[in-house]
Amino acid sequence: MDRKQVTIPDLYQMKKEGRKISVLTAYDYPGAVLAEAAGVDVVLVGDSLGNVVMGLNGTVPVTMEEMIHHLKAVRRGLRSAFLIGDLPFLSYQVSREQAILNSGRMLKEAGCDMVKLEGGAEMAETVRAIVDAGIPVCAHIGLTPQSVSKLGGYKVQGKDLATAQKLVDGAKALQQAGADLIVFECIPSALAQAITKAVEMVTIGIGAGPDCDGQVLVFHDVLGLTTRKTPKMAKQYLNLMDLAGAALGQYVSEVRAGGFPGPEHGFAMDPAVVAQLKL
Repeated sequence: MDRKQVTIPDLYQMKKEGRKISVLTAYDYPGAVLAEAAGVDVVLVGDSLGNVVMGLNGTVPVTMEEMIHHLKAVRRGLRSAFLIGDLPFLSYQVSREQAILNSGRMLKEAGCDMVKLEGGAEMAETVRAIVDAGIPVCAHIGLTPQSVSKLGGYKVQGKDLATAQKLVDGAKALQQAGADLIVFECIPSALAQAITKAVEMVTIGIGAGPDCDGQVLVFHDVLGLTTRKTPKMAKQYLNLMDLAGAALGQYVSEVRAGGFPGPEHGFAMDPAVVAQLKL
């Protein structure tokens, strides 16, 4: 039996009842189908596709056109999961009009249910403008990959009083601006727990401990479909890279040895027809 479509009120209800929310990235149709079949509540098409799918060194080079391309593919594979699309770098920072336009494209062209953007209190008015246009927003604070150069690398954020308070104030400002969800990336567990209790927004953690309302991981990290070392904040449930490598290696060996294709992989033809061919 198909699940009913997950909505924003459903996510708030899950928070209220203490039911943890599962979030997973996906970047294509097969990934979306697998996430849907697993019963994932929320699917995020992150600009992490730059690192994971496109082989880039970071998320900054990812464009709106690339995001929409991948979002459309994922949308086709979902039936009930809630879909969030990442606004890529420089698609929302230049002006509020630009932010509204690109957020609208994600809903109108790609079928998103919500857009996500990075930044704290400084992005509150942008969030407000997008929400006022009728577009739901997921915020993202802590380690924000689009600003990794400014942050000095992929480091835990909010470890001292000043930076922790900045994250608290940012979360409150984003909630007041109308954000419904917020991602905490690489912040201390105790800080994530404190903010989760202090806000009404649905909180989603990655490297933020067990007390957020939900958790998000990257599809390829979960399945071990990557050559990079699994980040500390992630858990690898399967080593698909090794399994896939072995299968592909067997295919190459069989082709070279003449073992594939076999008779069962071909199609028969009447020998009399072959005999009449003019060769």
